Amino acid sequence: MSKTSTFARRGPDRISEEIAKVLCKKKPLEFKALFVDVYESLRAKDATSGGEEMIRLRAYEKLQNFVRQGIVKKAGTTYIGDGRALASFLATAAEQNATFAAEKEKRNPTIPPKPVKPAAKVKAVKTAKPAKAAKVAKPKKVAKPAAKAKAVRKKK
Repeated sequence: MSKTSTFARRGPDRISEEIAKVLCKKKPLEFKALFVDVYESLRAKDATSGGEEMIRLRAYEKLQNFVRQGIVKKAGTTYIGDGRALASFLATAAEQNATFAAEKEKRNPTIPPKPVKPAAKVKAVKTAKPAKAAKVAKPKKVAKPAAKAKAVRKKK
């Protein structure tokens, strides 16, 4: 099975880049300490979207991908970065970020907005006052049938 170091993505992968930068320091780190450094760096750049737990899951997944590719070595619960492999990854990431930015410029040219014409003055039109509502007559009370029957009996 051959290892490939190419990866396809939609845009710059900030989490992988930050993991690589933290692991370039050549000191072994546990995931918790590594994540704290990565998260603080992302927060400083305002690149945290999706919440802390989602970033933690994505960071762990990307760290495991680095381990599978041989860029990072795992010893027990600590992770140690391979200097040359991380430098190569960061160079590749910088190159891809540059091409991504260039492609983005081609796709989304900045078009100046069309000037908005001022609205023409509209003459005020006088409207007639609304007519008063007509009074509605209340319906007459209808006598109960039992009461009519009593009234008829008394007359007899």
